[in-house]
Amino acid sequence: MKNTVTKWADRRRIRLSAGILILFAVFAAGCGGGSAPAGGGPGGPGGRQAAAQAVSVESTTPAKISLQREVELAGSLVSSDQARVSSEVSGIVRRVLVELGQEVTAGQIVAELDTRELELSLQRAESQLRQTEAQLGIDGVKIKEPPPDDQISSVRLAIANRDDAAAQLRRAERLREQNLLPQADLDTAETRVKVTEANYRTALETVQSLKATLQDRRHAVEQAQKKLSDANIRASISGQISERLVNQGEFIRENTPVVSIVKLDPLKLQTSVQERYAGIVNSGLPVEFSVESSPDRTFTARVAFVSPAVDAATRTFPIEVLVDNGHRLLKPGFFAKGVIYTHLDEGVLAIPDLAISTLAGVSNVYVIESGKIRRQPVTLGVRVGNLVEILSGLKGNEQLAASNLTTLAEGVPVNVLGALQLSGEHADGGAQ
Repeated sequence: MKNTVTKWADRRRIRLSAGILILFAVFAAGCGGGSAPAGGGPGGPGGRQAAAQAVSVESTTPAKISLQREVELAGSLVSSDQARVSSEVSGIVRRVLVELGQEVTAGQIVAELDTRELELSLQRAESQLRQTEAQLGIDGVKIKEPPPDDQISSVRLAIANRDDAAAQLRRAERLREQNLLPQADLDTAETRVKVTEANYRTALETVQSLKATLQDRRHAVEQAQKKLSDANIRASISGQISERLVNQGEFIRENTPVVSIVKLDPLKLQTSVQERYAGIVNSGLPVEFSVESSPDRTFTARVAFVSPAVDAATRTFPIEVLVDNGHRLLKPGFFAKGVIYTHLDEGVLAIPDLAISTLAGVSNVYVIESGKIRRQPVTLGVRVGNLVEILSGLKGNEQLAASNLTTLAEGVPVNVLGALQLSGEHADGGAQ
């Protein structure tokens, strides 16, 4: 029994070894271990020459274009001037003469206050003025300025009394020298002279005080007249009413806002520009922009004001663009997006985007030299239509592959089928 088992195990090992040899022979045949077909050596058409078969491509060459440089902008439209009109006097609102959105001109009456108290104040001031004028001998019609002090009646009376007292004193002194007048009468004459002199000085001071009062009461009349005029509240600027803040019958005090006015022509586009453009963005540059309310329309303007300082937090500097709004299509608060046209560059090197291969942020072109490919890294600029600006990497006289770029690699032979026709060789547009 033992011999039978041993013989069976030996036969199994022989069959297993034969199977392994057969599998090895089949694997070797599949790997080329068999005989090669005719002409299949290293130099035959099925070897390395087949791997280096030429790729058919179209070609192109760099072009020189004119490129309008521009800086993008985005900002808000604001009124070039706006004012909140307030009442300069207190009173009851008799009428409000404007409505929201109404166009007004500078000086136009927008509201009226009740004037009865103001008229009474003016009459009282005029009455006090006439009283002072009468004291100074002014009639207010023919004579408007006070006469000299010595021509005013009160002063003339004081002068007459003083001169009479002086004459009486001189007579008393002569009589006393002749012993014809008692000493008491002489003393009385001397005292009267002193009294009349004091009255003269008092009259002069009174006149000077009246003249000062005259000016004060004239100013009071002018102020009362102004308050009466201020009862008609007028627009301080031309524009449109953006707010109506009072109603008829309402009592308002001084400095109470009545309406708000915004000037609509011109408007200002306020925005900020990155500091790297500080040397090229100046006043007078043309601007084009659009707004959401008119998406199919482009508005033109010019840079008006440029800030000399850069914001340290945002690294930008403010600019203001003056916008003509005679058509009234734009409103303060609109958001605008557009560009500032800075300068025109001539002879800018550009190639079609079909000739550029970009992978992982690295851009390359395939230069055709002696029927083979040389890969050349390039630095791209702005895109204008189907052309892309080349900042570095090309001289401008190269022949470039413009098709089948995915099948090209360094050293691959190519068969040039023809030249790609460029379009837009003189481009106006782009960005800075």
